[in-house]
Amino acid sequence: MQYLTGTAKKDTLEISELLTSEWEGKKVKVNGAVHAIRDMGTIAFIILRKREGLLQGVYEEGISGFSLKDVREADTVEIKGVLEKNEKAPHGIEIRMKSLKLLSEPEDEMMPLAISKWKLNTSLDAKLNYRSISLRNIRERAKFKLQEGITRAFRDFLYEQGFTEIHTPKIGAKSAEGGANLFRLEYFHRPAVLQQSPQLYKQMMVGVYDRVFETAPVFRAEKHNTKRHLNEYTSLDFEMGYIDGFEDIMAMETGLLQYMMELLKKKYATELTVLNITLPDVSRIPAVRFDEVKQRAAEKYGRGIKNPFDLEPEEEQLIGQYAKEEWDSDFVFVTHYPSKKRPFYAMDDPEDPRYTLSFDLLYKGMEITTGGQRIHSYRALREKIAARGMEEEGLTHYLDTFRHGMPPHGGLGIGLERLTMKLVDEDNVRETTLFPRDLSRLEP
Repeated sequence: MQYLTGTAKKDTLEISELLTSEWEGKKVKVNGAVHAIRDMGTIAFIILRKREGLLQGVYEEGISGFSLKDVREADTVEIKGVLEKNEKAPHGIEIRMKSLKLLSEPEDEMMPLAISKWKLNTSLDAKLNYRSISLRNIRERAKFKLQEGITRAFRDFLYEQGFTEIHTPKIGAKSAEGGANLFRLEYFHRPAVLQQSPQLYKQMMVGVYDRVFETAPVFRAEKHNTKRHLNEYTSLDFEMGYIDGFEDIMAMETGLLQYMMELLKKKYATELTVLNITLPDVSRIPAVRFDEVKQRAAEKYGRGIKNPFDLEPEEEQLIGQYAKEEWDSDFVFVTHYPSKKRPFYAMDDPEDPRYTLSFDLLYKGMEITTGGQRIHSYRALREKIAARGMEEEGLTHYLDTFRHGMPPHGGLGIGLERLTMKLVDEDNVRETTLFPRDLSRLEP
């Protein structure tokens, strides 16, 4: 019988610990995976891959107490040796190895991908087919460390702003967005759907906590095969009550982006350097009406307006280009979307009901956020549902929330993978999705 009293302190060291001056010239013990072996003859460099990056070990024939022939790429090992400075080595340090203990070894002689190369020169399909292997490449995995930073910033900032984190169900009787793009399933002999958004639950919880947020998957059964769409993606959602207008939502997102860029700069400098990324300036973000910016972009770039009620991908790109050229901003809020293109819960503009008090945020010419003010009146919600020919079936509990009073409120949803994609300058959202789900991919 024994008692556990907390986390166990290990005698193996991490890179951040090795970088402190107390270990220079001393014997250290480190574990990791063999990322690459560079044999120079009597000396060889064994590069270990650890959670904080790469670490160089130096093998010296006749001094290191093991044979280089017994070590190969993808082995996991534990090494002991003396820590020394070397400006040419990763992090400016290396370990003159005295011994090596093999912890595990791969079954195959060859890796399916050359992950030790600086850039993984292979097809996207190959990367995705061997996803857990391709992500061992330093540049590939850096993208998802930055994605971690985005989510971390989202959570930390909203906690600071008094938001409560919630977790809503992904199986429901009715979808917030409606339409035909639903994954339908049988739920114990009852029809159900996978949620396209946590929207209805977010709004219900505003009546409880005033401000709520969630990071979770959402599902869209759209039969598309584009570089910007997925059938399952991660949505960063928040909803806040007691707003004066939808501008409060845009202001909150602007503050979030400012916090996010500062966090990435401070905590993820290594990944930014690895990927050669310059963070965008988010000190101020322009906001312009939907109809106005469509007209401006059409006139400047000579493109006719084909759909007056929505933005086509090419229009988003031109508006992004316009924002950069006219306002020197990678971001632009496009406000007052037409009512017919927004869900039933979107509040119409009282000055012109053809438009809504809503917005999209475009980043480098791609929509990454949709948000706006919601209808908070029980009567107005029911009237809009009826006007759209919708049924209230499946919305009973949602509507009951409003029957018993709700404050003016609004919120947004950010596509995590799209935001990461634009931040790291990829042109396909699958590059910044751990395990993509689309028309052709259901595994790994």
